[in-house]
Amino acid sequence: MDENKRQKQVGKLVMEELSDIFQKEGMNIVDGGMVSISKVNITPDLLEARVYLSFFQVKEPSALLHKIKERTWEWRKLLGQRIKNQLRRVPELQFFSDDTLDHVFKMDEIFKKIKQERETQDPASAQES
Repeated sequence: MDENKRQKQVGKLVMEELSDIFQKEGMNIVDGGMVSISKVNITPDLLEARVYLSFFQVKEPSALLHKIKERTWEWRKLLGQRIKNQLRRVPELQFFSDDTLDHVFKMDEIFKKIKQERETQDPASAQES
């Protein structure tokens, strides 16, 4: 189901504020890797925000996600202090891992293998493309 205009506005607001909170709390760079908020989906009643986190070069993404989930009440409190004048209720936060980046890297590797196989099988056709 498509999000309505208000859901998109609230999602953008939550994403911007949480990104800033993560940056100030030092959660955007952890163990030499980066954590970023890739997307925020808001339920139609605006009471729940599903926050998708992208992990780049993080050794233990699942452990870090668990650590972030343990502090959900703290993130919600900080968010509430920032958006109290824009929303009646601060949405409940749920954090999920966004593995889109992993899929991109896997697809890139597959395409590289296909290209290498084509080059080794028929060098003449590889030069044409």
